[in-house]
Amino acid sequence: YRLVKINKIQDENDFDWLKQARFYWRPSASDDVSSDGATVVSVTDVDFNYQYEYLGAKERLVITPLTDKCYITLAQALGMYFGGAPAGPAGTGKTE
Repeated sequence: YRLVKINKIQDENDFDWLKQARFYWRPSASDDVSSDGATVVSVTDVDFNYQYEYLGAKERLVITPLTDKCYITLAQALGMYFGGAPAGPAGTGKTE
């Protein structure tokens, strides 16, 4: 809501909107639990079926531009059937 209010987002294809984790109910989709529909998580142009494992970011997690880039990069890698291995010094938030 804040991004729309400050006019940073003009339409649904703006990158500032696409980079957000968005949750949609798609009645035409199905998952392992139900064929009546599925919750889809979208990050940039990658869609994942919600599989009931996401617990959210920890309360102590500080959201920075680097955190956003990590989420986007890992989502893109998973969308291409790759993985990711964040690396860096101890105590810099890699496990969050």
